[in-house]
Amino acid sequence: MRSVRTRLLVLLLISTVLLLVYTVRDDWGRPLGADYAGPEGRPRPVAQEPVAFSADERATIAVFEKAARSVVFIASSAIRRRPWSLNLFEVPQGAGTGFVWSREGHIVTNFHVVYRADAITVTMADGSDYEARVVGIDPDDDLAVLQIQASRDQLVPIEVGSSQNLRVGQKVLAIGNPFGLDHTLTTGVVSALGRTIKSLTDRTIEGVIQTDAAINPGNSGGPLLDSAGRLIGINTQIVSPSGVFAGIGFAVPVDTINRIVPELIKHGRVIRPGLGVSLIQDSIARRWGIKGVVIGQVAEGSAAMRAGLQGVRINAAGRIELGDVITRVDGEPVEVVDDLMVILDRHRVGDQVSVEYARDGRRREVTVTLQALN
Repeated sequence: MRSVRTRLLVLLLISTVLLLVYTVRDDWGRPLGADYAGPEGRPRPVAQEPVAFSADERATIAVFEKAARSVVFIASSAIRRRPWSLNLFEVPQGAGTGFVWSREGHIVTNFHVVYRADAITVTMADGSDYEARVVGIDPDDDLAVLQIQASRDQLVPIEVGSSQNLRVGQKVLAIGNPFGLDHTLTTGVVSALGRTIKSLTDRTIEGVIQTDAAINPGNSGGPLLDSAGRLIGINTQIVSPSGVFAGIGFAVPVDTINRIVPELIKHGRVIRPGLGVSLIQDSIARRWGIKGVVIGQVAEGSAAMRAGLQGVRINAAGRIELGDVITRVDGEPVEVVDDLMVILDRHRVGDQVSVEYARDGRRREVTVTLQALN
């Protein structure tokens, strides 16, 4: 008798549930799951009038459409040898951005984008790929010039501006390939001017532009543009503990690019002015308690030799005498090797500079005509 009651209760419960499911309806009184022909079941009507862009939007769009044709994607690879089989294989080395400099196929990018690369591929805005060769490099300023064999119609040189009259707060735009996402546009402002950054060679790059336009891995080597679409810098570094953009990016100024790139195209390297001396490492000079740059050797027939500067030498008593200690150049203090290099980089071969130095505890000064360094 108890089992019969149990079965009846189960049947009653199932019937009740089925009845509830059948009678459940939505807010419009129709059963759930039924077809609906009301307005909410069809696509919303689309506004017929075209979007009216603001003046700032129109300007941004115009800059991108003008400059994007000059921006390229750069991928580099390296050849490696398997340790056991000795077979060669290719591995990705890096990726970055560049821009067309001339209709002869010259492409400008950062040195660190192509550093240690055995093969380089340049992808144009239309998607076509070209093998590139390195024409010249300047590791100290993190610049490199490549060349591709493309038709002149495909090569649209970027319009070059100036970094002389930039103002903090003015609008800037960056085009690049962050994380491989080609031709990505970001915008921002000039956050600061006259910053300094370090290159791969630990040399100081002066006059750097700081911006908050988003720059991420893959943006390196891409153009920083003003609101007229003119090149004002090359996006080079970011400051970020996480490795992704944190609002602080740096671009080498276009005036530096415009001075160095022609030399790289012509000579394959930058012909820098110098004194014709080798210098003692800063760490050694610090251990000796010396404040200044110590001359190690003076090259035979160099500008420094003609000016009377001396390096480390052995005196008549057989004792080693310290080389001249350079303390100022053109009135600017010199405490480490990088200070001297920064000052000399502002000059050209043939310029004359005044060099203050210490020898035997006495302060001296001499004029040196800068020579070309090998």
